[in-house]
Amino acid sequence: MSETPVKQQSSTAYYGQAVASFAVAIGAVAIGIYSLDVSGWIRAFLAISVLYLTTSAFTLAKVVRDKQEAGQIVSRVDQARLEKILAEHDPFKPVA
Repeated sequence: MSETPVKQQSSTAYYGQAVASFAVAIGAVAIGIYSLDVSGWIRAFLAISVLYLTTSAFTLAKVVRDKQEAGQIVSRVDQARLEKILAEHDPFKPVA
């Protein structure tokens, strides 16, 4: 009666492309910061800022994913409760 949703998983190629894209982006920013004609303090500030931005992006992605997964679990529990109530209900049972 109930349909279990199929969990979609990313392919190996998609995962590899995401990792490569991230590495290229970080590398490009690192080269850009290194190539700037500014003092070391400014380079250090920019490097720390990029690292902070990167960790913040990972944290945000994790929080959004966790919230979405929690919503799916609540939805499944509600669906299971509804199915149980409907399975136990007898519309032809006389009311006493």
